Amino acid sequence: MSAAKKKQKILVIQQVKSGIGRPGKHKKILKSLGFTRLNQVREVVDSKQIRGQVGKIPHLVEILGEKDAE
Repeated sequence: MSAAKKKQKILVIQQVKSGIGRPGKHKKILKSLGFTRLNQVREVVDSKQIRGQVGKIPHLVEILGEKDAE
């Protein structure tokens, strides 16, 4: 299956707790996911790398859902 025919999924995530007082690695992961403030919602392409980052900080972020990319 070619890359053009492959459907990409979008992961909707929200930052639910602050990075203040957390280890530097956790702050870097929040920044790499694109979070800049509390309760911000981001839509990112679902991949193993993103899932791994979210898995490292499940106490700071929440997965709101998944959807298909247009």
